[in-house]
Amino acid sequence: MTEITTAALQQLAERYLAVWNETDPAARRKLVDEVWAEDGRYTDPLAAVTGRDAIDALIGAAQAQFPGLEFTLGPVDAHHDVARFTWNLGPAGAEPVVIGFDVLAATPDGRIGAVYGFLDRVPGA
Repeated sequence: MTEITTAALQQLAERYLAVWNETDPAARRKLVDEVWAEDGRYTDPLAAVTGRDAIDALIGAAQAQFPGLEFTLGPVDAHHDVARFTWNLGPAGAEPVVIGFDVLAATPDGRIGAVYGFLDRVPGA
């Protein structure tokens, strides 16, 4: 297996959040297909889905739940084929509503094979 560079993992984390921020359904689906492995998995305390269709549907549902909010990326720490990073979800330039921490595992071809998400702060919690 070819080791994925730290820079490539940084870019993959950036593209991952770009997918979450893309509100046009057709453009978002195109990004999902580019960034995620066909059998990619996403798991957090509220969801566990596998495959691009399910990932795309999950992101669309999250956007409907939090309209007008955007994700911003915190520092990315990466090695081998794994990256961990924090993220914020909130109005542009304002205090975040949700704060989380994700671990991303890349496939040998540089796509997302799995994301394991943790929610550090959620509304009403």
